[in-house]
Amino acid sequence: MSETGREPPPYAERVLDVVDRIPAGKVMSYGDVAEYLGEGGPRQVGRVMSLWGGAVPWWRVIRADGTPAAGLEAECLARWRAEGTPTRGARADMRTARWDGRE
Repeated sequence: MSETGREPPPYAERVLDVVDRIPAGKVMSYGDVAEYLGEGGPRQVGRVMSLWGGAVPWWRVIRADGTPAAGLEAECLARWRAEGTPTRGARADMRTARWDGRE
């Protein structure tokens, strides 16, 4: 359950499963997650993350330009530093930090 007080629907479970598998030091954009699943889009993934993302490594899902979600920048940057995520200033370096979903 989550802040919503209810269980996530099947699509949300699939999104959360992908996010949970992103390795430390890597990131995916909201659109990358949707593309990997072959369903939904960046907004749908963002909605899932806002409602149920607290139980998974949410800081590894970011905007396509490498920036974290608004209001979470400081915590996200601290977690990236701790994990060794490649950055360029206050953004993840999408060229080297992006995870393609392969183990």
